[in-house]
Amino acid sequence: MKSILITGGAGFIGANFVCYFLKKYHDYMIVNLDNLTYAGSLENLSEAKNHPQYKFIKGNICNREIVEFLFKEYDIRGVIHFAAESHVDNSIAGPEVFVKTNINGTFTLLDVARQYWLEKPFIHKNSYESCRFHHISTDEVYGTLGKTGLFTEDTPYAPNSPYSASKAASDMVVRSYHHTYGLNTVITNCSNNYGPKQHDEKLIPTIIRKALANEPIPIYGDGKNVRDWLYVLDHCNGIDLAYHNGRVGETYNIGGRNERTNVYIVNKICEILDKLIPRQGDKSYKEFISFVEDRPGHDKRYAIDATKIETELGWKQEEDFESGIVKTIQWYAHKYVRKMGTGSD
Repeated sequence: MKSILITGGAGFIGANFVCYFLKKYHDYMIVNLDNLTYAGSLENLSEAKNHPQYKFIKGNICNREIVEFLFKEYDIRGVIHFAAESHVDNSIAGPEVFVKTNINGTFTLLDVARQYWLEKPFIHKNSYESCRFHHISTDEVYGTLGKTGLFTEDTPYAPNSPYSASKAASDMVVRSYHHTYGLNTVITNCSNNYGPKQHDEKLIPTIIRKALANEPIPIYGDGKNVRDWLYVLDHCNGIDLAYHNGRVGETYNIGGRNERTNVYIVNKICEILDKLIPRQGDKSYKEFISFVEDRPGHDKRYAIDATKIETELGWKQEEDFESGIVKTIQWYAHKYVRKMGTGSD
């Protein structure tokens, strides 16, 4: 049984992936390293808690001693690296931790993997030839798009926030370890994920939570910023394919082909909530929509061309936005109504 180190597996995408992976595969031992910052929660891993092929370790990816211990203790044969500081607003207010975690942490993981798997550059230790380092990144490294066009794997990097700059830098460190040392790497850059287990601070959970609490729903600027939305379990499937079948040293973009403005998102969620948990007097949750001052350097539009992963690896999404958002709202409505008692007036 091979052991895979998953970093950040208590976060939104990581936790969904851990549970997906354990359900699908029976020949892997998953070692989950997560520092349990505000964005990570063991509640996200309730399905995995007692699984015989799962081990959770609390720790920081910047701590080389812990990472080296895990490689030796569990004979790590693969890394799927989710761990990252990821909230753009937080990166604007306090960028230092983004540099430390996203750049230095990625370097630590790569360097330990290099020393554990390789005899010297481009020469693997015996039986470690297939060991792979999979780095999870974001479409935000590409900057912003105009009204037309899509990000491809060849789009030049142009990050516009401390968060996206730190992720772009981490991508480059991964690339360098492949080209300099021959480390078996693959990078996936994804569009905006949504679905169960996302942190309350993110856009879609915030809309649902604020609406059910009868509080103002804050939308930046004019709400016309466009994002390409990807259901988290479709993303997990893409990661699975890229980890197992992606070409060494390649990058694959994973996008939902679901471009929606923030105004569309908030109105759609309110319409669904109006039917799912109606307010008294047939009033709409749309009454709570409130436009607030835009964030500095707010990218106008992201959209991914996923042709490469579709044609090379056979990936396809199961959920379009209209089906995925219903599942997402049902999950959060259950969570928030349980806490609040009711979402009606």
